[in-house]
Amino acid sequence: MKVLLSGGGTAGHINPALAIAGHLSQNHQADILFVGTKKGLENKLVPAAGWDIRYIEVSGLIRRLTLKNLSVIKQFLTAIIHAKKILKDFAPDVVIGTGGYVCAPVLFAAKALKIPTIIHEQNVIPGVTVKLAAGLSDRICISFSDTTKYLKKAFVEKCVLTGNPIREEMFSVNSGAARKALGLDERPFVTAFGGSLGAATINNAVLGLLNGEKTDHFQFMLGTGQRFYEQFTKGLNKKEDNIRIVPYIENMDLVMAAADVIIGRAGALTVSELCALGKPAILVPSPNVAHDHQTHNAKSMEKIGGAIVIADRELSPETLKKAIDSVLDNEAGMAAMAENARRAGITDGAKRISDVALSLLK
Repeated sequence: MKVLLSGGGTAGHINPALAIAGHLSQNHQADILFVGTKKGLENKLVPAAGWDIRYIEVSGLIRRLTLKNLSVIKQFLTAIIHAKKILKDFAPDVVIGTGGYVCAPVLFAAKALKIPTIIHEQNVIPGVTVKLAAGLSDRICISFSDTTKYLKKAFVEKCVLTGNPIREEMFSVNSGAARKALGLDERPFVTAFGGSLGAATINNAVLGLLNGEKTDHFQFMLGTGQRFYEQFTKGLNKKEDNIRIVPYIENMDLVMAAADVIIGRAGALTVSELCALGKPAILVPSPNVAHDHQTHNAKSMEKIGGAIVIADRELSPETLKKAIDSVLDNEAGMAAMAENARRAGITDGAKRISDVALSLLK
């Protein structure tokens, strides 16, 4: 079995593809090839994971009227030709796209060559590439049931709820073992992070909370992001054993397993991991993403009773304290949030997508 995967630009598109590739290789002995661009993160992440990758040149459309889009369209058509050559050389049994503009010409080429195709959408709101490729795809794998509301009715029958592929290491340790490994005591453990780069809004709210409030009734960890770490530690006016400030949370599997409440942004993979792990969350969607994706992701978790959502513009030390207290001060409510999240969680996304691929071959 040969599978060609294409997705790129950001880790949010690449990591799901890597998880799918791993599952297909380990469980179905699939021969895997990736297609990406040299300017996207896939240029680093895919080879680092041990997979072969071929490159095409393609760019996203500029979302305003400009003559530059003519060159983008010309490049897109050329990319389809190059993608066809790669497909003919590799001869895959199925092509899977995981988003990012690079996978669009690959799916166009696969459709022209009559190769079965799948597109996977990580967010609630489908991205431009997914909307463009929906008509070309034999199946549309979605991570949230609400996604069907934002697709044309003709495409809904192609949809399969698979969830997002979750890193297997996230399930490698239970809460008790994780707490012991981190040296935590019996007090609740709250952790906050704003992604790999950090989030200034979250950092500022946490700084005000820690400096202005008594916080010895819980344990706290913050991943500031490397660029904010020095500034944050200089501004923190207390050094207590129950507060841990790090530039980046290296052992995220342990920290998320141990946490009683998690504060963070609302990227699709983060929300999927929170649900799969059954973790109550305080979500602060980033306002700087296309189509306000993160707000829709966060609201999907809030709707099922697994999260409290605070708009970025409304986050402050006061609103953050109120949200933390509302969870920690209600043990039954916290347990209910955890269970609500867990019920909506999908822990076998990579397997489900692989099963869809296998069904197309049959």
